[in-house]
Amino acid sequence: MNNVLLAWQFLRRYPVIPIFILILLLVSAAIGPYITPYERDIGNIADRHLSLFSTSENTTIQVSKDDVVNGYHLLGTDHAGRDIFTRLLHGSRISLMVVTISITTGMAFGLTFAMVSGYYGGIVDEILMRIVDVWNALPFLMVALVLTLIFGRGLNIMILVLFLVAWVNFVRIIRAQILVLKEMDYIASAKICGASDVRIMVKHLFPGILNSAVVIATLNTSGLILAESTLSFVGAGIQPPTPAWGVMVNEGRDYLSTAWWQSMVPSAAIFLVVISLNFLGDWLRDRLDPRLRQVD
Repeated sequence: MNNVLLAWQFLRRYPVIPIFILILLLVSAAIGPYITPYERDIGNIADRHLSLFSTSENTTIQVSKDDVVNGYHLLGTDHAGRDIFTRLLHGSRISLMVVTISITTGMAFGLTFAMVSGYYGGIVDEILMRIVDVWNALPFLMVALVLTLIFGRGLNIMILVLFLVAWVNFVRIIRAQILVLKEMDYIASAKICGASDVRIMVKHLFPGILNSAVVIATLNTSGLILAESTLSFVGAGIQPPTPAWGVMVNEGRDYLSTAWWQSMVPSAAIFLVVISLNFLGDWLRDRLDPRLRQVD
Protein backbone atom coordinates (compact mmCIF):
# COMPACT_ATOMS: atom_id res chain seq x y z
CA MET A 1 0.00 0.00 0.00
CA ASN A 2 2.85 2.37 0.85
CA ASN A 3 4.45 1.71 -2.53
CA VAL A 4 1.21 2.54 -4.31
CA LEU A 5 0.94 5.77 -2.30
CA LEU A 6 4.52 6.74 -3.11
CA ALA A 7 3.95 6.03 -6.79
CA TRP A 8 0.79 8.15 -6.77
CA GLN A 9 2.59 11.06 -5.06
CA PHE A 10 5.44 10.79 -7.57
CA LEU A 11 3.03 10.88 -10.51
CA ARG A 12 1.25 13.91 -9.01
CA ARG A 13 4.52 15.78 -8.48
CA TYR A 14 6.13 14.99 -11.82
CA PRO A 15 4.35 14.80 -15.22
CA VAL A 16 5.73 11.36 -16.08
CA ILE A 17 2.76 10.16 -18.12
CA PRO A 18 2.37 13.41 -20.16
CA ILE A 19 6.10 13.43 -20.90
CA PHE A 20 5.96 9.78 -21.96
CA ILE A 21 3.07 10.53 -24.34
CA LEU A 22 4.89 13.52 -25.84
CA ILE A 23 8.12 11.53 -26.26
CA LEU A 24 6.07 8.83 -27.97
CA LEU A 25 4.69 11.52 -30.30
CA LEU A 26 8.20 12.75 -31.14
CA VAL A 27 9.48 9.23 -31.78
CA SER A 28 6.43 8.42 -33.90
CA ALA A 29 6.93 11.55 -35.96
CA ALA A 30 10.64 10.85 -36.41
CA ILE A 31 10.77 7.16 -37.27
CA GLY A 32 7.16 5.95 -37.47
CA PRO A 33 6.65 6.48 -41.22
CA TYR A 34 9.82 4.45 -41.95
CA ILE A 35 8.79 1.34 -40.04
CA THR A 36 5.23 0.86 -41.30
CA PRO A 37 4.81 -1.55 -44.22
CA TYR A 38 1.92 0.36 -45.83
CA GLU A 39 1.68 3.45 -48.03
CA ARG A 40 0.01 6.37 -46.29
CA ASP A 41 -2.29 7.35 -49.20
CA ILE A 42 -2.80 3.99 -50.94
CA GLY A 43 -5.11 1.25 -49.74
CA ASN A 44 -6.93 -1.82 -50.95
CA ILE A 45 -10.63 -1.05 -51.31
CA ALA A 46 -11.37 -4.70 -50.55
CA ASP A 47 -10.00 -4.05 -47.05
CA ARG A 48 -12.19 -1.03 -46.29
CA HIS A 49 -13.40 -0.65 -42.71
CA LEU A 50 -11.49 -3.52 -41.18
CA SER A 51 -11.86 -3.26 -37.41
CA LEU A 52 -9.10 -2.90 -34.82
CA PHE A 53 -6.48 -5.69 -34.69
CA SER A 54 -7.62 -7.16 -38.02
CA THR A 55 -5.73 -9.28 -40.50
CA SER A 56 -6.41 -8.82 -44.20
CA GLU A 57 -6.71 -11.72 -46.59
CA ASN A 58 -6.48 -9.37 -49.57
CA THR A 59 -3.21 -7.61 -48.70
CA THR A 60 0.15 -9.28 -48.15
CA ILE A 61 3.41 -8.00 -46.64
CA GLN A 62 6.92 -9.12 -47.57
CA VAL A 63 8.54 -9.73 -44.16
CA SER A 64 11.68 -11.37 -45.52
CA LYS A 65 13.17 -12.60 -48.77
CA ASP A 66 11.15 -15.81 -48.69
CA ASP A 67 8.24 -15.07 -46.36
CA VAL A 68 5.01 -13.28 -47.24
CA VAL A 69 2.25 -12.85 -44.63
CA ASN A 70 -1.25 -11.43 -44.63
CA GLY A 71 -1.43 -7.75 -43.80
CA TYR A 72 -2.11 -6.91 -40.14
CA HIS A 73 -3.90 -3.67 -39.29
CA LEU A 74 -3.37 -2.69 -35.66
CA LEU A 75 -5.91 0.16 -35.70
CA GLY A 76 -8.02 -1.05 -38.58
CA THR A 77 -8.53 0.56 -41.98
CA ASP A 78 -10.54 3.49 -43.29
CA HIS A 79 -13.18 3.84 -46.02
CA ALA A 80 -10.50 3.56 -48.73
CA GLY A 81 -8.78 0.51 -47.22
CA ARG A 82 -5.81 2.54 -45.96
CA ASP A 83 -4.07 1.49 -42.75
CA ILE A 84 -5.11 3.91 -39.98
CA PHE A 85 -2.00 3.30 -37.86
CA THR A 86 0.23 4.27 -40.79
CA ARG A 87 -1.77 7.42 -41.47
CA LEU A 88 -1.75 8.28 -37.77
CA LEU A 89 2.06 8.15 -37.68
CA HIS A 90 2.38 10.28 -40.82
CA GLY A 91 -0.19 12.68 -39.39
CA SER A 92 1.83 13.10 -36.20
CA ARG A 93 4.81 14.27 -38.27
CA ILE A 94 2.69 16.78 -40.21
CA SER A 95 0.99 18.15 -37.08
CA LEU A 96 4.30 18.41 -35.22
CA MET A 97 6.00 20.22 -38.11
CA VAL A 98 3.17 22.70 -38.61
CA VAL A 99 2.76 23.48 -34.90
CA THR A 100 6.52 23.70 -34.19
CA ILE A 101 7.13 26.21 -36.98
CA SER A 102 4.05 28.22 -36.00
CA ILE A 103 4.82 28.41 -32.27
CA THR A 104 8.51 29.18 -32.84
CA THR A 105 7.91 32.04 -35.26
CA GLY A 106 4.93 33.24 -33.25
CA MET A 107 6.97 33.30 -30.04
CA ALA A 108 9.84 35.18 -31.69
CA PHE A 109 7.51 37.82 -33.12
CA GLY A 110 5.33 38.05 -30.00
CA LEU A 111 8.30 38.49 -27.63
CA THR A 112 9.83 41.17 -29.86
CA PHE A 113 6.50 42.96 -30.09
CA ALA A 114 5.99 42.80 -26.30
CA MET A 115 9.53 43.94 -25.44
CA VAL A 116 9.37 46.93 -27.77
CA SER A 117 5.94 47.90 -26.42
CA GLY A 118 6.84 47.54 -22.75
CA TYR A 119 10.35 49.00 -22.96
CA TYR A 120 9.56 52.19 -24.89
CA GLY A 121 6.12 52.83 -23.40
CA GLY A 122 4.26 56.04 -24.19
CA ILE A 123 2.80 56.45 -27.66
CA VAL A 124 4.64 53.36 -28.95
CA ASP A 125 3.02 51.22 -26.27
CA GLU A 126 -0.41 52.76 -26.96
CA ILE A 127 -0.27 52.06 -30.69
CA LEU A 128 1.08 48.53 -30.36
CA MET A 129 -1.41 47.52 -27.68
CA ARG A 130 -4.35 48.88 -29.72
CA ILE A 131 -3.15 46.66 -32.56
CA VAL A 132 -3.27 43.71 -30.16
CA ASP A 133 -6.79 44.69 -29.04
CA VAL A 134 -8.02 44.82 -32.63
CA TRP A 135 -6.34 41.52 -33.46
CA ASN A 136 -7.90 39.81 -30.43
CA ALA A 137 -11.32 41.03 -31.53
CA LEU A 138 -11.08 39.29 -34.91
CA PRO A 139 -12.74 35.84 -35.06
CA PHE A 140 -10.05 33.25 -35.67
CA LEU A 141 -12.14 31.05 -37.97
CA MET A 142 -13.15 34.00 -40.16
CA VAL A 143 -9.51 35.07 -40.60
CA ALA A 144 -8.54 31.51 -41.50
CA LEU A 145 -11.34 31.19 -44.06
CA VAL A 146 -10.52 34.56 -45.67
CA LEU A 147 -6.83 33.64 -46.00
CA THR A 148 -7.81 30.27 -47.44
CA LEU A 149 -10.08 31.92 -50.02
CA ILE A 150 -7.35 34.37 -51.04
CA PHE A 151 -4.26 32.14 -51.05
CA GLY A 152 -5.72 28.64 -51.33
CA ARG A 153 -5.28 25.69 -48.99
CA GLY A 154 -2.10 23.90 -48.00
CA LEU A 155 0.67 23.52 -45.44
CA ASN A 156 2.14 26.99 -45.94
CA ILE A 157 -1.22 28.70 -45.44
CA MET A 158 -1.90 26.58 -42.37
CA ILE A 159 1.45 27.60 -40.85
CA LEU A 160 0.67 31.27 -41.60
CA VAL A 161 -2.78 31.03 -39.98
CA LEU A 162 -1.43 29.36 -36.84
CA PHE A 163 1.39 31.93 -36.62
CA LEU A 164 -1.22 34.69 -36.67
CA VAL A 165 -2.99 32.93 -33.80
CA ALA A 166 0.16 32.20 -31.78
CA TRP A 167 2.03 35.52 -31.57
CA VAL A 168 -0.67 37.54 -29.84
CA ASN A 169 -0.88 35.13 -26.88
CA PHE A 170 2.60 36.17 -25.72
CA VAL A 171 2.18 39.93 -25.83
CA ARG A 172 0.18 40.97 -22.75
CA ILE A 173 1.91 38.76 -20.17
CA ILE A 174 5.42 39.49 -21.46
CA ARG A 175 4.73 43.23 -21.79
CA ALA A 176 3.56 43.33 -18.15
CA GLN A 177 6.81 41.69 -17.05
CA ILE A 178 8.89 44.11 -19.14
CA LEU A 179 7.14 47.06 -17.47
CA VAL A 180 8.34 45.75 -14.10
CA LEU A 181 11.82 44.66 -15.18
CA LYS A 182 12.74 47.92 -16.93
CA GLU A 183 12.42 49.78 -13.60
CA MET A 184 15.02 47.56 -11.91
CA ASP A 185 18.36 49.01 -10.80
CA TYR A 186 20.43 46.81 -13.10
CA ILE A 187 18.60 48.23 -16.14
CA ALA A 188 19.37 51.78 -14.93
CA SER A 189 23.01 50.78 -14.47
CA ALA A 190 23.15 49.39 -18.01
CA LYS A 191 21.78 52.68 -19.37
CA ILE A 192 24.35 54.68 -17.40
CA CYS A 193 27.10 52.47 -18.83
CA GLY A 194 25.94 53.38 -22.33
CA ALA A 195 24.26 50.13 -23.34
CA SER A 196 22.02 50.47 -26.39
CA ASP A 197 18.30 49.73 -26.23
CA VAL A 198 18.76 46.57 -28.28
CA ARG A 199 21.51 45.31 -25.97
CA ILE A 200 19.40 46.03 -22.89
CA MET A 201 16.43 44.14 -24.33
CA VAL A 202 18.48 41.16 -25.51
CA LYS A 203 21.06 40.83 -22.71
CA HIS A 204 19.14 42.06 -19.68
CA LEU A 205 15.38 41.87 -20.27
CA PHE A 206 15.11 38.72 -22.36
CA PRO A 207 16.56 36.34 -19.68
CA GLY A 208 13.98 37.68 -17.23
CA ILE A 209 11.03 36.73 -19.44
CA LEU A 210 12.35 33.44 -20.81
CA ASN A 211 10.69 31.22 -18.17
CA SER A 212 7.29 32.78 -18.79
CA ALA A 213 7.77 32.50 -22.55
CA VAL A 214 8.48 28.76 -22.28
CA VAL A 215 5.35 28.18 -20.20
CA ILE A 216 3.17 30.24 -22.56
CA ALA A 217 4.58 28.39 -25.57
CA THR A 218 3.88 24.99 -23.99
CA LEU A 219 0.30 25.88 -23.10
CA ASN A 220 -0.34 27.49 -26.49
CA THR A 221 1.00 24.49 -28.40
CA SER A 222 -2.01 22.45 -27.32
CA GLY A 223 -4.30 25.21 -28.58
CA LEU A 224 -2.51 25.26 -31.93
CA ILE A 225 -2.90 21.49 -32.30
CA LEU A 226 -6.63 21.89 -31.70
CA ALA A 227 -6.76 24.83 -34.14
CA GLU A 228 -4.93 22.84 -36.84
CA SER A 229 -7.27 19.89 -36.33
CA THR A 230 -10.35 22.14 -36.40
CA LEU A 231 -9.32 23.88 -39.62
CA SER A 232 -8.49 20.57 -41.30
CA PHE A 233 -11.82 19.17 -40.09
CA VAL A 234 -13.86 22.01 -41.65
CA GLY A 235 -11.86 21.86 -44.88
CA ALA A 236 -9.92 25.11 -44.43
CA GLY A 237 -6.61 23.51 -43.53
CA ILE A 238 -4.53 20.62 -44.80
CA GLN A 239 -6.25 18.83 -47.64
CA PRO A 240 -6.87 15.12 -48.27
CA PRO A 241 -5.30 12.73 -48.91
CA THR A 242 -2.59 14.22 -46.66
CA PRO A 243 -3.17 12.42 -43.33
CA ALA A 244 -3.51 15.30 -40.89
CA TRP A 245 -5.39 14.22 -37.76
CA GLY A 246 -8.21 16.69 -38.38
CA VAL A 247 -8.57 15.39 -41.94
CA MET A 248 -8.78 11.82 -40.62
CA VAL A 249 -11.53 12.78 -38.16
CA ASN A 250 -13.45 14.54 -40.93
CA GLU A 251 -13.15 11.61 -43.33
CA GLY A 252 -14.55 9.22 -40.75
CA ARG A 253 -17.53 11.25 -39.55
CA ASP A 254 -19.85 9.69 -42.18
CA TYR A 255 -19.02 6.19 -40.91
CA LEU A 256 -19.42 6.63 -37.14
CA SER A 257 -22.17 4.03 -36.95
CA THR A 258 -20.31 1.39 -38.98
CA ALA A 259 -16.60 2.19 -38.52
CA TRP A 260 -16.30 4.36 -35.41
CA TRP A 261 -12.55 3.76 -35.12
CA GLN A 262 -11.84 5.79 -38.27
CA SER A 263 -12.72 9.01 -36.41
CA MET A 264 -12.19 7.95 -32.81
CA VAL A 265 -8.55 6.85 -33.18
CA PRO A 266 -7.25 10.26 -34.43
CA SER A 267 -9.62 12.01 -32.00
CA ALA A 268 -8.07 10.05 -29.13
CA ALA A 269 -4.58 10.99 -30.36
CA ILE A 270 -5.52 14.69 -30.42
CA PHE A 271 -7.04 14.42 -26.92
CA LEU A 272 -3.99 12.69 -25.40
CA VAL A 273 -1.48 15.13 -26.91
CA VAL A 274 -3.49 18.23 -25.94
CA ILE A 275 -4.12 17.14 -22.36
CA SER A 276 -0.46 16.10 -21.98
CA LEU A 277 0.71 19.53 -23.13
CA ASN A 278 -1.71 21.21 -20.71
CA PHE A 279 -0.43 19.13 -17.78
CA LEU A 280 3.18 19.79 -18.77
CA GLY A 281 2.51 23.52 -19.12
CA ASP A 282 0.90 23.68 -15.67
CA TRP A 283 3.84 21.79 -14.16
CA LEU A 284 6.37 24.10 -15.82
CA ARG A 285 4.49 27.13 -14.56
CA ASP A 286 4.57 25.78 -11.01
CA ARG A 287 8.27 24.91 -11.21
CA LEU A 288 9.52 28.05 -12.94
CA ASP A 289 7.45 30.64 -11.07
CA PRO A 290 8.99 31.20 -7.59
CA ARG A 291 5.61 32.30 -6.24
CA LEU A 292 3.98 29.00 -7.25
CA ARG A 293 6.94 26.65 -6.82
CA GLN A 294 6.17 23.63 -4.69
CA VAL A 295 8.35 22.99 -1.68
CA ASP A 296 10.27 19.73 -2.16
